[in-house]
Amino acid sequence: MKKIVILLLIATAFSCKNAQSVVSKDNSDPTKYMNAITSNDLKTMLYVVASDEMEGRDTGSKGQKKAGLYMIEQYKKNKISFPKGATDYYQHIPAAFLNARRNENLPDSENIWAFIEGSEKPDEVLVISAHYDHVGIKNGEVYNGADDDGSGTVAVMEIAKAFAKAKKEGHGPKRSILFLHVTGEEHGLHGSRYYSENPLFPIANTITDINIDMIGRRDVEHANTNNYVYVIGADRLSTDLHNITVAQNEKYTKLDLDFKFNDPKDPNHFYERSDHYNFAKHGIPAVFLFNGVHEDYHGKGDEPQKIEYDALTKRAQLAFVIAWELANRDARPVVDKTIK
Repeated sequence: MKKIVILLLIATAFSCKNAQSVVSKDNSDPTKYMNAITSNDLKTMLYVVASDEMEGRDTGSKGQKKAGLYMIEQYKKNKISFPKGATDYYQHIPAAFLNARRNENLPDSENIWAFIEGSEKPDEVLVISAHYDHVGIKNGEVYNGADDDGSGTVAVMEIAKAFAKAKKEGHGPKRSILFLHVTGEEHGLHGSRYYSENPLFPIANTITDINIDMIGRRDVEHANTNNYVYVIGADRLSTDLHNITVAQNEKYTKLDLDFKFNDPKDPNHFYERSDHYNFAKHGIPAVFLFNGVHEDYHGKGDEPQKIEYDALTKRAQLAFVIAWELANRDARPVVDKTIK
């Protein structure tokens, strides 16, 4: 009888311990980790990514590959691994794919990915994307692309670091997050198209794409303030995603959300012109954060000293708090619309 009582006590203790291990973490407040995204860190990285040394980061070029190595070094430094199921930080893309639609004689290139596994719903994956290529060298001049899309590139890296800090302190995301730096955007959204057609994680398990493309400057429509960001696409497939974006901004970052370019009739068609679109085509809700075009768009004057680092920081923080909510809320965003 005594042995039975002891065994019951051991079983009860084990059961309680096991139950405690699956108790949901309180990830209700991202403020501490949002504030870990700093202007200084973003500036330090951008002055490397958008330096002459990277030769304008044209798709498949030596400069782009050098920029990629620097990015991977930062992920390793912050102890953020490549994804489960991958053998390294690269998704290799053959030249044949890059040149299939219009042959520009592009060499092989790579998407770069990093990953933080979710604690409770690891099979559900949030993607945070930015393209790290630019237009290279023209007439002997290096086009550094600090805003396009060096700003998005370093924002994704800094967001990843903030999530890694949260995980280290016991507040890791409940869903998995794939930090995806895509190549070939400037030549036709090739890298994101390749990932969407060759996903590492099932498309059905991909809950949202947050795409960041140019968030370091201001356009002529906002000459008097940089406290804004254009929000494009959030409501095209999911009312939930739109509501989350608005609510997180109101609660934490208080930017002026400008929906001008979200109008399906807008002649610029920015919704179809960046990498989120290749996710949306597969029915994945996507939101695109963008500062609009400026005088140095695709010009040699797009340099890191012209970046407004306070604006870059605040917009990166908005992307982070949207990601935090998506990674930790009970339900994934409902797809209640179809792409038009």
